[in-house]
Formats: sequence, structure tokens, C-alpha cells
Amino acid sequence: MKKIMFISDIHGASRCLEEALKAYDQEEADQLIILGDILYHGPRNPLPEDYNPKGVIEQLNQWNKPIIAVRGNCDSEVDQMVLNFRMMETESRLWIDEKEVFMTHGHRYENTPPVDLVAGSLFFQGHTHIPMITKTDRGVWHINPGSITLPKEGHPKTYCIYENKKITIKTIEGDCYFEACIDEGKALV
Repeated sequence: MKKIMFISDIHGASRCLEEALKAYDQEEADQLIILGDILYHGPRNPLPEDYNPKGVIEQLNQWNKPIIAVRGNCDSEVDQMVLNFRMMETESRLWIDEKEVFMTHGHRYENTPPVDLVAGSLFFQGHTHIPMITKTDRGVWHINPGSITLPKEGHPKTYCIYENKKITIKTIEGDCYFEACIDEGKALV
């Protein structure tokens, strides 16, 4: 069984990324998935204290573990020229534990899972910088890992772990913030 770590909204913050990669090692995760907004802070966000896109490029390019990434609204074609993993698709899909997992940054979906996702599917998005785990009226799990750099609405810096049909959003320090068992169909706070 794979243990997957989801992060989003790095926004060029090298120290925040370093903290997330340490958390990945402490979690002993098998896969890193980045849900967009990797290098740049964008015009609506404040400049992160440790803003260093070149440092983020170096950290991710030296990372010797698998990365799946999707493009966020602050990512561009030139970013792909400096990163040695693919990040230009705005969405990606895979299967975990017989469940379809749809991953996107979120700016094109406005917090609404695609209509082709069936009950029990997992819809992961970033973009809002607000961590959440909820189940839609269609039975699709909607998960946002929050932001490791610029959390909003008073939330801490967070990431998400998926393992054994359990979704856990954790603070960057590794403390449980939200969790849900997808087979039981309920979120636990």
C-alpha cells in the first residue's frame, strides 16, 4: 500500500518547502503530489518571507523521489523549462484503493468536482489555501491540503496524507488537523 503526501501552494518559499520535505521523510511517504503554484507568489498573495524560487527549483530538482505535479494559476510554461518533472497539465487522474483520484490546482473548478466523478471518488485541489475534507452531495470526497506557505483564514501551514483509505490533514509539524476514513464515509475533526 502506498502512502501519498499532497502539498499545495508553495509559492516559491524555500524554507517552507524544506519543512514539507522533512515532513515527507518523517511520514515515510512513497509519493509526493504537488497541487500547483510551485514557484511564484502571484499578484494576490503577499511575498513569502523566505521567497526564493531558485531555491525551490534546486530543492525539487535534487529530490530523488517521485513527484506528480499539476499546474496552478501562478505556474507558467517557463517554469517547466527549469523543473525536471512534469507540471504543465492542469489536472491528473490515478487510481488508489480502487478509487478514482482527480487532482487539480482548483482555479478552473471553483471548488466543484468534475461531473464525471462518481460516489466514492477523491477530488484533490489546492488554490484556496484553506484545508478541508468534506463529502459532496454526490458522494465525492473533496480534499484540500491547504498551503505549506501562505495559509488563509487563520489556518496553520498544512499538508495531506493518504494511506489505507484514510485521509489526514496535518500541520507542518506533523500534528493531525482533520481526518476522514473514506470507507466509513465521515470526516473526523
